[in-house]
Amino acid sequence: MSPSTILAIDQGTTGTTALVLDAHGGVRARGYAELPQHFPKPGWVEHDGLEIWASVLRAVKLALERGRVRRDRIAAIGITNQRETTLVWDLDRGTPIHRAIVWQDRRTASRCAQLRREGLEAEIRRRTGLVLDPYFSATKLEWLLRHVPGARALARRGRLRFGTVDAWLLWKLTGGAVHATDPTNASRTMLYDIRRRAWDETLLERFGVPESLLPAVLPSSGRFGVTDGVPGLADGIAIAGIAGDQQAALFGQGCVAAGQSKNTYGTGCFLLLHVGSRPVASRSGLLTTVACGPRGEVAYALEGSVFVAGAAIQWLRDGLEIISSAVETAALARSVEDAGGVVLVPAFVGLGAPYWRPDVRGAIFGLTRGTTRAHLARATLESLAFQSRDLVEAMARDAGRRVKVLKVDGGATANDFLMQYQADLLGVPVVRPRVIETTALGAGLLAGLGVGLWRSQRDLDRARAVDRIFRPTRSRAWRESEYARWRQAVRLLLG
Repeated sequence: MSPSTILAIDQGTTGTTALVLDAHGGVRARGYAELPQHFPKPGWVEHDGLEIWASVLRAVKLALERGRVRRDRIAAIGITNQRETTLVWDLDRGTPIHRAIVWQDRRTASRCAQLRREGLEAEIRRRTGLVLDPYFSATKLEWLLRHVPGARALARRGRLRFGTVDAWLLWKLTGGAVHATDPTNASRTMLYDIRRRAWDETLLERFGVPESLLPAVLPSSGRFGVTDGVPGLADGIAIAGIAGDQQAALFGQGCVAAGQSKNTYGTGCFLLLHVGSRPVASRSGLLTTVACGPRGEVAYALEGSVFVAGAAIQWLRDGLEIISSAVETAALARSVEDAGGVVLVPAFVGLGAPYWRPDVRGAIFGLTRGTTRAHLARATLESLAFQSRDLVEAMARDAGRRVKVLKVDGGATANDFLMQYQADLLGVPVVRPRVIETTALGAGLLAGLGVGLWRSQRDLDRARAVDRIFRPTRSRAWRESEYARWRQAVRLLLG
């Protein structure tokens, strides 16, 4: 009997999830392992590359044990990952030369400001589709080469390798045989020309990056290499699917054609609109990024990022201590008719798209003596929906088409109040899948396609079953009045 299960590895910011998918794309088992966070200085966020690898091994071991999956039954492995996080490792020793610099890290903000003053921002946006920001990998890699003793000399001698987390995991899974990434991750480095689909020589020179550091860029669905010497796994298993987390979620949701969109509600929100086979330049503060078509081929999307979404609910719990768990917020929100005039703008680390104002901070407007914790809980949930509508509006302007259906995933989608409010605020159906871990699912589907386990869209769509559709129940006048409250609050905050 031929192998018929897929192992999907989702390496995220706070931990690693491993899913075992059966021949129909159903989740047979799940494993999870936390990842330690390191904060050496204010604004600095780091991960240890070896701790990342250890978390992957733990999560995989748990998933295989819980699913009672024999090692010889795995047909392929798919990888999805926290994007932009930057690792550099020594080719001979096989170990990182420094902790990974995480996507949240802001240590290169002054360098980005300097490059902006030099007039580089427009050129970077034209070539990469990205804004000039420390969020992306280029200035992180430049920092490592400048500040790690001996790194520049080792790089010139061809002894170092750079990668986002997917490339590091691929290198480890293949016993150091393969150094590669996929176009979705390459497009987040600020070193990749998304139109030519190649590393950009001008930007490599500007950031002082030797080409020998860079991974090969291979299709998101296809054979990258095979396992070699991995504890708990048989040798020879194909690694056959790789995509950055948000693009993997887009594929996992079945958003593979122009006009289809998904929103992931996690610590932040990431809303992507598929725009088809040609990139669309944003005029509204969004990113243009590489996505996947129906077979995993290169396509494009517009992306908007909300910095604080689920993190605002965590703030209610851990900061204000007015709830003991996130699940309480739905009942609290329903216990009042509205937010009592309260609007929360959760700009705790600035505002992301479409504003890109890292300098502003959060604010609460409309407080009175009658404000209760229920009003604050409702205003917090509403803030997630308001910020998501900002992105939907910006995408409609850029793409010249309205979002007609919004597919959703991530932990906060379990909150029925939030999902219904989002549908009412947008005036479109909000579709929640049965498997809300669509990031891992997308990586698994890409891997299954890569080895021919699934051959048609019908095969893939069986794994994309819907749990519930939230349909709008409010009038257009209501939703415009609600959204006006948010826009006024943001105007007051931005001055």
